Amino acid sequence: MRRDVNGVTKSRFEMFSNSDEAVINKKLPKELLLWIFSFLDVVTLCRCAQVSRAWNVLALDGRNWQGIDLFDFQRDIEGRVVENISKRCGGFLRKLSLRECLGVGDNALRTFAQNCRNIEVLNLNGCTKTTGATCTSLSKFCSKLRHLDLASCTSITNMSLKALSEGCPLLEQLNISWCDQVTKDGIQALVRGCGGLKALFLKGCTQLEDEALKYIGAHCPELVTLNLQTCLQITDEGLITIRRGCHKLQSLCASGCSNITDAILNALGQNFPWLR
Repeated sequence: MRRDVNGVTKSRFEMFSNSDEAVINKKLPKELLLWIFSFLDVVTLCRCAQVSRAWNVLALDGRNWQGIDLFDFQRDIEGRVVENISKRCGGFLRKLSLRECLGVGDNALRTFAQNCRNIEVLNLNGCTKTTGATCTSLSKFCSKLRHLDLASCTSITNMSLKALSEGCPLLEQLNISWCDQVTKDGIQALVRGCGGLKALFLKGCTQLEDEALKYIGAHCPELVTLNLQTCLQITDEGLITIRRGCHKLQSLCASGCSNITDAILNALGQNFPWLR
């Protein structure tokens, strides 16, 4: 099947027949129409898809669905919606936010992972039906993943992080805030496979001890942002290892860490003058 220079198959645009009376369809090249559609949001694309057969082709072209944020529709999103999106977008999808989409679970996300293997940014913050099975699916199919938000996904465990470390080596940003089942063993497994981490959010991970920070300090030299808010067991000793190993650190949150002292804060200030 012949393709033009923009990779658009000729047969796909045969649907723009002479019977389509809209002036815009006659006057503008179909490639230009497709480019215009690429600026539309999800709701507008869906509405345009109902205008005519020609616009349906344009609106549902996978290239218009490289980045999707469904937060505004969180109460209406069920697993089948995510599955349908993944089948439509396939390899085009790079960014997807399902923040607080409470109806989305592991089965839908497995289908998503299988279909969208080029995903780079995935936000599952507040998707409380998500468990370690989703991490296994991402590990198996989504090796290009760079940013992952699992905050408040309280079923995430050490084994979940181990799976991510084995299949997502490019991971740069991970948020597991309030995943309170995670311990130092999970952090150890994670950083050994994802040494390129630049941002790590551990807020509310109350089981973490100083030893977890030792693993981070030893394996994450690129770390720029670290959030330890309400990690109650962290002491000066753990932050010393961060000071020694994470020389690029710019942002550190230790609010609620009642066991740290002024001494370590002074030391951090002296070693990281660029700390924000």
